[in-house]
Amino acid sequence: MTMNWEALYSERLGSMTTSVIREILKVAQSPEVISLSGGWPEADLFPTEQLQEVAAHVMRETPREALQYGLTDGSIGLRQLLAEQMQAQGVPAGPENILITSGSQQALDLLGRILLDEGDCVIVEAPTFLGAVQSFKAYGPRFVPLPLDGDGACVELLPELISRHKPKLMYLLPTFHNPAGVCLSLERRRRAVEIASEMGVPIVEDDPYGQLRYSGEPLPTLAALDSARCSAHGPRLGNTVIYLSTFSKTLTPGLRVAWAVAPVDVVQQLVMAKQGADLMTSSLSQEIAAEFIRRGWLPGQVARIRDTYRLRRDAMCAAIDDFFPSEASYYRPEGGLFLWVTLPEGLDATALLAEAAVHQVAYVPGQPFFVDGRGTNTLRMSFASVPPETIREGVRRVGEVFKAHL
Repeated sequence: MTMNWEALYSERLGSMTTSVIREILKVAQSPEVISLSGGWPEADLFPTEQLQEVAAHVMRETPREALQYGLTDGSIGLRQLLAEQMQAQGVPAGPENILITSGSQQALDLLGRILLDEGDCVIVEAPTFLGAVQSFKAYGPRFVPLPLDGDGACVELLPELISRHKPKLMYLLPTFHNPAGVCLSLERRRRAVEIASEMGVPIVEDDPYGQLRYSGEPLPTLAALDSARCSAHGPRLGNTVIYLSTFSKTLTPGLRVAWAVAPVDVVQQLVMAKQGADLMTSSLSQEIAAEFIRRGWLPGQVARIRDTYRLRRDAMCAAIDDFFPSEASYYRPEGGLFLWVTLPEGLDATALLAEAAVHQVAYVPGQPFFVDGRGTNTLRMSFASVPPETIREGVRRVGEVFKAHL
């Protein structure tokens, strides 16, 4: 008897979709294609020799810890180092407030498991990170879009949205937004935390790019502002913002090490959810990350990444100015990996992607980043993993496609 797998799949599977970006990346793997699509870091910037040295040290000095099962909440040594890092950023977290996860994507999934039920509402920015929508979608929520402009999320709309939709949480990328590249202004950051705290709606702050600033002044995280509101009588971790970050953009995504910072009771619930997911994040990866930090190598690694990406951002901005239709507009990001373009009305970036592929160049259409189906005339391009001269040629090819349809 042939197994009828179609009849056995869960109803939940029907809510899941493959990543549009991953499908585009499959096409863009051809060496002839200039890929401006993926958010992959530059592999030539991975600290290969340092990681080899650290891995050898770990296997020589602490092989049992590196190869054995470990705590679900993560290595105490790594959590202590991350707590010190968070404290330096104005977030008075202890190791007990930190959960190590197998990438930030897992943290998003775990948050969905512990917070979302079928029909719950989640406020997300428009546009927003597609991976977060995919993670939350498995738990059956409704998504309510919060518009963005050049200063980030339009948080002045939050009181009305919260009153009307009664959201379970809001998901924000305030620093070097993916895909839009914008930063939430300081005034809006303060207001977002204030509104969320007063109206009882937790914020999930996703901050994978915070250290990748190329210009402008650093801004406090929402988690730091939340803690400041709670610290009138001494340092205290806030209870409104759950903070997520990762080593994927500063060290290497292959380690699959990220972390969540939250009140202790929330961390305990996340630990239970993680036990049923993968039991623990790789002990070997955690030991390598911790030793890299102990040796003081991370700041130099981040500086090297910044210097490279700054030049590539500048190259992409200059190429857009030279080759895109004059009616197109874009925001010049102060950091991160992405540049967001709005085309003249009537141009459909999704429909024109196939034509761009004929010219052997790839980008990501903007529409999949909107939960309400808008954004047909928008697109995201990444400058991280492409040399400046190749960026210029790729943008020229894309620009020719768009100009041909005006």
